[in-house]
Amino acid sequence: MNKKTAKLVLVLVMFGMTFAMGCKSAYYSTMETFGKHKRDILVGRVENARDAQESAKQQFQSALEKFTSVVNVPSSDLQVKYDQLKSELDSSESKANAVSKRIADVESVADDLFEEWQGEFNQYSNKDLRRASEQKYRQTQRRYDQLISAMKQAESKIEPVLAAFRDQVLFLKHNLNAQAIASLQNELVSIESDVAILIKEMDESIANANSFINSMAGGER
Repeated sequence: MNKKTAKLVLVLVMFGMTFAMGCKSAYYSTMETFGKHKRDILVGRVENARDAQESAKQQFQSALEKFTSVVNVPSSDLQVKYDQLKSELDSSESKANAVSKRIADVESVADDLFEEWQGEFNQYSNKDLRRASEQKYRQTQRRYDQLISAMKQAESKIEPVLAAFRDQVLFLKHNLNAQAIASLQNELVSIESDVAILIKEMDESIANANSFINSMAGGER
């Protein structure tokens, strides 16, 4: 890459960052005109992430039930079952993507909220009020850290389950026969265990989300 090209790339990157920041600022300004501040947006996005995880949890449970039902299906019905499993896999991947997007949305507005909050400490003339705000900031930051950690922990369990589902759907696709079903039985126990762990992690993450939402609803910063 020559110097001229490198400079052009740098200018484009800086332009893109400036444009993105401008769009974000415009979004926040617009929301504030409707009485929606960053803390309200954060709570809303946490609620969305919680709901996405709940939806994904139910989808993975459904997919596991469908997968289990294939083990003892007559060979004449394999194509139908394959189509059902493929549909469940597609739905599971869609739900998983939704979870990741919702978590990213939470992180984005949380970063902006805490940055704004921290930057406003110097605006206080009353030291007691500043200390109270700083204490509230630290408490909220700790709750948020716990929340996002639980969400990411649950998210990390999704891909191994999806990978197992993908393998079995692909194997069934190329081996639509009774021997394929017999081999699926060997994987069922492992997949059931993985799904159980995923559901447990998502339940804990959802509980953390509810706790965070309730704590934020307890008072203005």
